[in-house]
Amino acid sequence: MSKVLRINLKEKTIKQGELPEKFKLLGGRSLISKVLSEEVEPTTDPLGAGNKLIICTSLLAGTTVPAVHRLSVGGKSPLTGGIKEANSGGTAATYLARHNIKMIILEDIPASDDWQLLQIGKDGTPKLVQAGDYVGLNNYALVDKLKEKYGKEISVVSIGKGGELQYRNSTLQLIDWATGYPSRASARGGLGAVMGSKQIKAVVIEKSESPNTFNYADKERYEAARKKFVDVTVNNEGMRWLREIGTPALPDVTGPMAILPVRNFSGEFFDKLESLSAETFLSKLKERGGKSGEPCQTGCVIHCSNRYHNANGEYLTSALEYETIALCGSNCDIGDFDIIARMDRLCDDFGIDTIETGATIAVCMEAGKIPWGDGEAAIGIIEEMRAGTETGKLLGQGTYATGKALGVKRIPAVKGQALPAYDPRNLKGTGVTFATTPMGADHTAGLTLEAPIDPLSPLGQAAVSSMLQPMFATADSTMCLFAWFSAASPETIPELMAGIYGGEWDFDQVVDIGRQSVLREKIFNAAAGFKPEDDRLPDFFLTEKSPATGAVFDIKALELDGVLNY
Repeated sequence: MSKVLRINLKEKTIKQGELPEKFKLLGGRSLISKVLSEEVEPTTDPLGAGNKLIICTSLLAGTTVPAVHRLSVGGKSPLTGGIKEANSGGTAATYLARHNIKMIILEDIPASDDWQLLQIGKDGTPKLVQAGDYVGLNNYALVDKLKEKYGKEISVVSIGKGGELQYRNSTLQLIDWATGYPSRASARGGLGAVMGSKQIKAVVIEKSESPNTFNYADKERYEAARKKFVDVTVNNEGMRWLREIGTPALPDVTGPMAILPVRNFSGEFFDKLESLSAETFLSKLKERGGKSGEPCQTGCVIHCSNRYHNANGEYLTSALEYETIALCGSNCDIGDFDIIARMDRLCDDFGIDTIETGATIAVCMEAGKIPWGDGEAAIGIIEEMRAGTETGKLLGQGTYATGKALGVKRIPAVKGQALPAYDPRNLKGTGVTFATTPMGADHTAGLTLEAPIDPLSPLGQAAVSSMLQPMFATADSTMCLFAWFSAASPETIPELMAGIYGGEWDFDQVVDIGRQSVLREKIFNAAAGFKPEDDRLPDFFLTEKSPATGAVFDIKALELDGVLNY
């Protein structure tokens, strides 16, 4: 049976136990929703003693299924005030699975200003280690120092100064498998601030000296299902663009559809679209020795990641993705990959969410604080956050808080969390998801970009979002979203589950894992004080026509109230 570590930061104690049987068929987002629902009072202060930070692996972690070793982090969000799960690739989930550790729960807060590392040794023994020498370091320098002390073969989950300062846009950073840098982010919801409130600078996981062997219920059945899953994933022509380009290919799709956010979600077409095209991106990689088609985690066969070099051919950042390109790029009227990559590196290093940061910069531009399209000024906004000035601390509270303080009327946020890179007037099903998911505005909760429905019509959008949200929650409980939507089907995933856990499964039973998770999250948020009127987009999406299409977000409130009402 997998292990659970409970770390009480007030008492400085560690308890190890077996994963309770009731959690056996849960992982990632579903496991987080279950534990938080049972153990955290919904009205608690997100940065207080009553909140818990949960770090856990997916339901399929430890198996040889590709792309199942994403790490989920959860707690009550200081940004949204509701339940939150954020996940990322990288090496941490693999390292934990090899130690047979399913979940780490960080409880309470220290009674003194005493920072710690949680170290998991080669033999799997956990201990708290004084971290005073590491406080004040950002993620790149921190990981370098930790590798000097513990060796290169470690995995790290860390916070930069953004988490130390308890910025509500702060992240947890993970080591990327291909590059070894802390460029993978569990980004949304400000969970880095929760880790900061508990004064844990990093979780250091040493490579297991005796890796755990997964105990399959039916190994032969599992291997047959795994082979089919891999074959379908590798041969999925619709996903080939991920391997060749990665998500930087998406502006070529969303730009012409006016889904790509431009100038604080103005709804305009981006007049610098060619500068953010896939062709331009690949050209820069080729010229400078960068690379696409890299895996972010052990055993991945999708290879959608990349590494981006500066004009001197030196490594600048890795995992430069569509959301960052769009929010820090077109949404700020910036059409320069070099500027965007610098912003990405600064955010990863300091430990703040690039989606929230890009949206915050655009709000500052709309307020006239800096000019539209001024890349250096945008970087200056990030540097102000990094410096921890009074203005920087305000910016670190996120887009909604910044917009309110600056008197901006058009603030693209739901439940306090900035919208990702899809204009909801022109992709209405995703707008429904942004409005209604318990996660706050989040594309990974139910993106409808490939749904067979007119994105500009209001008809059927609520139903599509209602169908997809449990699937996305199931994916976040089991594997990478790209793996799920390339290969998870009634012919593959139930057989995998049967081979791994035994019994007979159908596809609806699998998706019910996500369905129950979303239901628990809705109940938690309701108890935290959320009401139906919180499941709405900002008014300007309803009243301001998109200049590109003439559309507004015209899904009726009654339809939104019916989404996910099981």
